[in-house]
Amino acid sequence: MAESSRTDSADPPAPTQLVQANSATRALNILGDRWTLMILYLTFQRVHRFDEFQSRIGLARSLLIDRLRRLHKAGILKKVLYQERPAREGYHLTDMGLDLYSVALTIIRWEKRWFYDPAHPGHRLKHSCGKDFTPEFRCGHCGELVSPRDVYVKEGPGAGFEPSPPPRAQRRSIVPAEGLNRDNPMLDRAFQVLGDRWTSHVIAGAFLGRRRFNDFQNALGVAPNILSDRLGRLVELGVLKRVLYQERPERWEYRLTDEGRDLYPLIAELNRWGDRWLATDQGPPLITYHRTCGHELVPLVTCDHCGEAATAFSVTQG
Repeated sequence: MAESSRTDSADPPAPTQLVQANSATRALNILGDRWTLMILYLTFQRVHRFDEFQSRIGLARSLLIDRLRRLHKAGILKKVLYQERPAREGYHLTDMGLDLYSVALTIIRWEKRWFYDPAHPGHRLKHSCGKDFTPEFRCGHCGELVSPRDVYVKEGPGAGFEPSPPPRAQRRSIVPAEGLNRDNPMLDRAFQVLGDRWTSHVIAGAFLGRRRFNDFQNALGVAPNILSDRLGRLVELGVLKRVLYQERPERWEYRLTDEGRDLYPLIAELNRWGDRWLATDQGPPLITYHRTCGHELVPLVTCDHCGEAATAFSVTQG
C-alpha cells in the first residue's frame, strides 16, 4: 500500500510555539520515522555497511544517507573504518544506540501479541535460558507486570514548555510497503503505526490522558490538517476509537483501544531512554510511579519464561 506523498510541512506551527516538555516526545523527534526504525532494526542484526542497508531496505540512496547522517549526528550511530584503500566506514551502535534495544523489544512484543507470524524471524526470539520467548514489561522494583492502569505520572524537575520541533521538509515515502522488505521481513504493522513522527506523538499523548482534538493540538503544536490525518489513520489501524461525547453539535474524542493500550511498554521505554539521553540539566519532565509497589517506575523488559532481563547480549533471533 503506497503512503501519501503529502509533506509534513503544510501549515506548520509558528517557530516560537511552545509545547509541553516530554521525554518520549523528544525521543520520537529522533526515532519516529519508518526508515529510521528500519535502520535501527537492522543494526541490531549486525548490519553495518551502507550497501547492505540499501539492499535490505530498498531505500533510495539519498534517503538512506540522510537517515544515517541524522542517527550519527544524534549520537546513536558511530562510524567505524573497515577498509583503508579506498577508505570505507560502517555504522555501529554507540552506547546510546545500544540502549534502544529494549525499545526494539517492546515493538516486537506488541506486533507478536497482535499480529503473530511464526514464519517471521523477528517473532522468533530466543532468550539465553534456551526458550523461545515473548518480551514482558515489568517493574524493576517489585518485578510485577506493568500496564497503563498500574501507573500514574507526576511532574518532574524538568517540567515546563519547550519550542515545538521544526517541521520536516521532506516528503513521506511513496515506496510501497510491500516492496521494502525483500528477503528480510520486518515489523510491517508496527512500522505502519510508529513509522511517522506525528502518529507516534499522538499515541504518546493518548497515554497522558489526551482525548480531544484541541488537547492533542495544544500539547503537540501540530497543524490541524496533519493531526486530523493522523487521528484518522490510528482509528483505521485499530489503535484509537472515536467516542461521541457531545451530540449538539457532534463532538468526538479519541480513546485507546485494547490494541492501543498494549503499546504502553513502548511509550514507557521511550520515556526512559529520553530521560537518560535527552533530558536537560533540570532533569526529567515527568516521573512515573508504579501503583502496586509505590516506587518510581524502573522499566524492565524480561523473558516470559525465566523472568530474567532481556538484553542485546541475552537474546538471539530465530
